[in-house]
Amino acid sequence: MKFLAYAEAGAEGLAVETEAGFRGLREGHPRFPGRLESLIAANRLEEAAVTLAKGDPVEADKVRFLPPLRMAGKFIAVGLNYRAHTAEGPYEQPDYPTLFARFASSFVAHNQPILRPRASVQLDYEGELVAVIGKTAKDVPVEEALDHVCGYSIFNDASVRDYQRRTPQWTPGKNFDGTGGFGPWFVTADALPPGCIGLTLETRLNGQSVQKAAIDDMVFPVADLVSIISAVMTLEPGDVIITGTPSGVGHARKPQLWMKDGDLCEVEISGIGVLTNPIRDA
Repeated sequence: MKFLAYAEAGAEGLAVETEAGFRGLREGHPRFPGRLESLIAANRLEEAAVTLAKGDPVEADKVRFLPPLRMAGKFIAVGLNYRAHTAEGPYEQPDYPTLFARFASSFVAHNQPILRPRASVQLDYEGELVAVIGKTAKDVPVEEALDHVCGYSIFNDASVRDYQRRTPQWTPGKNFDGTGGFGPWFVTADALPPGCIGLTLETRLNGQSVQKAAIDDMVFPVADLVSIISAVMTLEPGDVIITGTPSGVGHARKPQLWMKDGDLCEVEISGIGVLTNPIRDA
């Protein structure tokens, strides 16, 4: 199943893809099933899809996309999760995931602009796979971890590099307002290979491919991340794991390649879709 969170006529809505295109309902309608966060928490995605499929036609190119999830308890990002990206840093490859927080206040949806802040010109792209937790996970063994993942999406973890390196834990450079592209869809796990193994991630800047890698190249695949993180903290339904970016980022290039006003950045993951964001100066 593929879900679209959107806004139209001053109300938020949710749609599901059907053979006849997207159909959905907006808040205020008596049959509106709720936002994705509440549906995931209540394990009602399938029930909601049936209801939404009987709703009104939704033309994706005529509504305003919203980030699929904005009210989760945790947005956990992973650094240095592709060996080639670690090497271009250059860093030593860690034997434990490099974890940091990404906050929803930094998110923008599909087709909305990623904002280059006034404080810096070093705005870099990072295409990433998103995994969404579907049921509570605590001390989960790797072999059971994917049972706790309900779906996937795409993220552009656009990073302000000079601010990222001002502190050892990266938080400032990863949380400027309007720098986290998220979407366009939420795709349920049953529609994709387990852990998205076999899929390909590609980032394009102004139509030129700048990152391309197999999801299989992750140092810590989705199952490992869920297991490792759940040993530290309880993962709850709706929590988001942003799983890391492959090599090819702008700061490692010679000359360096920063996103600027007027650019267009696309992140595509086969089987999920294409997240598109224009770049604008804040």
